Amino acid sequence: MSIRTRFAPSPTGYMHIGNLRTALWAYLIAKKDPEGVFILRIEDTDQGRLVEGATDIIYNTMRECGLKHDEGPDIGGPVGPYVQSERVRSGLYMEYAKKLIDLGGAHYCFCDEETIAKAKAAHTGNGESFKYDDPCKYISKEDAEKRIAAGEPFVIRQTIPAEGTTSFDDEVFGHIEVDNSILDEQVLIKSDGFPTYNFANVIDDHLMGITDVVRGMEYLSSTPKYNLIYDAFGWDKPRYIHCPPVMKDEHSKLSKRNGDASFQDLMAKGYLPEAVLNYIAMLGWSPETNQEIYTLDELVKAFNVKHIGQNGAIFDPVKLTSVNGLWLRGMDLDSYVKLTEPYIRQAVKGNFDIKKIAAGVQQRANTLCEIPPMLDFYDTFPAYSNDLYLNKKMKTNPDVAKETLPACRAVLAEITDWTHDTLHERLMELPAKLEKKNGQVLFPLRVAISGKPSTPGGAIEIAEILGKEETLRRLDLSIAQLENE
Repeated sequence: MSIRTRFAPSPTGYMHIGNLRTALWAYLIAKKDPEGVFILRIEDTDQGRLVEGATDIIYNTMRECGLKHDEGPDIGGPVGPYVQSERVRSGLYMEYAKKLIDLGGAHYCFCDEETIAKAKAAHTGNGESFKYDDPCKYISKEDAEKRIAAGEPFVIRQTIPAEGTTSFDDEVFGHIEVDNSILDEQVLIKSDGFPTYNFANVIDDHLMGITDVVRGMEYLSSTPKYNLIYDAFGWDKPRYIHCPPVMKDEHSKLSKRNGDASFQDLMAKGYLPEAVLNYIAMLGWSPETNQEIYTLDELVKAFNVKHIGQNGAIFDPVKLTSVNGLWLRGMDLDSYVKLTEPYIRQAVKGNFDIKKIAAGVQQRANTLCEIPPMLDFYDTFPAYSNDLYLNKKMKTNPDVAKETLPACRAVLAEITDWTHDTLHERLMELPAKLEKKNGQVLFPLRVAISGKPSTPGGAIEIAEILGKEETLRRLDLSIAQLENE
């Protein structure tokens, strides 16, 4: 039987990083099987939390990341519909809830949540948990149906055995066994007729043939209750892979409710989808080699659920930025130019060679949004302090600049073939003639024509891009500023 996994987000806002990692791992598990199927299912039964446009965000995020689903709301499939609210309208969940009542796994309940909460509070003491014994369990099915026909509001609750244990095996957390006496008899069908997540996901996973359920470890405690539903129907249970949380720090989970970065936030900050996927794949999973950069296809080959850890993984923006920088520097130049030209053009409006500017930027920028601030000196020569010439590593200061800049100016003024090779050849002759280190010549020159403490590209690259006239103009201004100090 081929592997079938699903990603089942709720359209309640932006794509949380933890949710995206769940989608990625589910995709990788499915695609390790040549016949594997990855399904997208929209779980929108909690109508009060729905956010307009959130479903489109889900589609767009999956598309940007290359996580192509084989079945889903937008492309269809043999076990649709793939939107839970549409399945509600067909009467599907109510049908199965009534079957579960007949099988003894559920019951009608006419007590509201407030009544149950009061009963629990009244019977809880000595720090012990108390499982509220719903009196509606003891109402006959016929009496329950009469009350429903009379218009009494109701929910359908799961019926949990009072004794015994329920156990399951998880690929990450191993064997887990709980006493039935501590399991709450959860609501399966709400008073509005909509199923809860806890019921709908079991029904849908079975009907859609899901073989491997990938979800957050917060659902570990609910899984015994899900398995009791599987057992009541006599269905095969899926393989479980519960994921450790993505953490903001050692104590707090990363959460969109707390304003932590979503996938859309990271895109707005200039990260690449490929780099984000690469990084989050290893939040809680360790590859078998020291390889750090993975394409999606490489992740499919390398991923192994046996290497998922049990502890939460801290989301480190610094590490993500480093991975993103490696992705940017690993691109071929033409692709890099195509990607970065809109960002370069935010700062560079003049008639300069964008490809040459991009070549310098590629070795410096770790995110796309770092690019514009690096390049503002091309269009406008900024005012700067002569203190910029002071650099201990390069052994330069304003006095060294006063000596080397006029010599650079004289050499540059004589050059007629204004190319990188010629500029490099002529300027690199100067240090020996002046009895200076290379940095004592080129560092002051770079400052003198850029007005910046650091730049993408060195003095030779910047001079080539600026052109002879502008380079000499800036040099004259800088030399005058030194002389007038």
